[in-house]
Amino acid sequence: MTQATMTARERVLRTLKGEKVTPVPCFSGVGNVTTKGLEKLGYRFADLHNNAQMMAEAAMTTWELFGYECVVIPFDLCMEAEALGCVMNPYAETQELLYPTIKEKSKLTTEQLRQAATPELLQRGRIPLVIEAARIVREKVGDQVAIGSYVLGPFTLGGQISELETLLKGSLKKPDDMIDYLDAMADVIVLVGNHLLRNGIDYISVREMGATSDVLSPRVFKKVIFPALKKVADNLASPNILHICGSVLPVIDMMAECGYSALSIDSKTPMKEAREKVGERTVILGNFNPFATLNTGTAEDAYNVAAQCVRDGVNGVHPGCDIWPTAKPENLEAMIRAVRETSV
Repeated sequence: MTQATMTARERVLRTLKGEKVTPVPCFSGVGNVTTKGLEKLGYRFADLHNNAQMMAEAAMTTWELFGYECVVIPFDLCMEAEALGCVMNPYAETQELLYPTIKEKSKLTTEQLRQAATPELLQRGRIPLVIEAARIVREKVGDQVAIGSYVLGPFTLGGQISELETLLKGSLKKPDDMIDYLDAMADVIVLVGNHLLRNGIDYISVREMGATSDVLSPRVFKKVIFPALKKVADNLASPNILHICGSVLPVIDMMAECGYSALSIDSKTPMKEAREKVGERTVILGNFNPFATLNTGTAEDAYNVAAQCVRDGVNGVHPGCDIWPTAKPENLEAMIRAVRETSV
């Protein structure tokens, strides 16, 4: 099979296996639905989160309209927290474009988390709905495009079901207790992540945004955050991606040691320096600011940013966070065109 005859799915999955793909794929492991796609379907963003058919149809539009090489579900960060007893606010009554948030936290203890990590958890909240959405997508796209999903990392999910400030203080003042808590959280994440991978999802991202080195020191990361992230990597089926926001240069070597299929970095982390620290064999995805590039910039800006990502040596052009739905269509088109036209 030649590079030219590969499907988008093959390009993404081969990249995540560490194979060289030319041109590199342009995809993500995070949300990328657009208002252009919603307008095509006549759907409101707030209505997607609790309807598997609408979720699937909306997720496919970025691939259908722009050739973006993935379909990613869901679109919010609440799925696991809901299954653990939290209450989500989908902002169903507003016309504004708002991402769902957790309005009531369950505040489960370490022991309660350990008790929750059973197959019964997989039938709670919207986990079955996301599985149904994956089935609908696969039925529609076949093997043409990769289907991605994501789970939150242990520390970030802890911030959803409890208070992030409490976790931050605990990491400094009671690190042993926090290590035990995150270890229990890792079991939940592995359970949910493997369930997704067994049921139509091709690859999964572990989004540990709360543990950025903008907030936590490398010492705390090594002692408190690293063990749970490595436990997830050791027990989560491949392919998988570890994403941490912010400047991760101080901890990117530890991220690589966790053992994920790929690392995702954002624009605050210089790609060339990241590559120098982890070597050529590590798959690095990145590393552009999606809002600045796709929402506020021009098409020329988007083209130049994407082309620079390729020249800097990313294995796949991937946003540093969710693509905000109001991304300009011409910018998305320019980004994808740049990736296809830029060689190294």
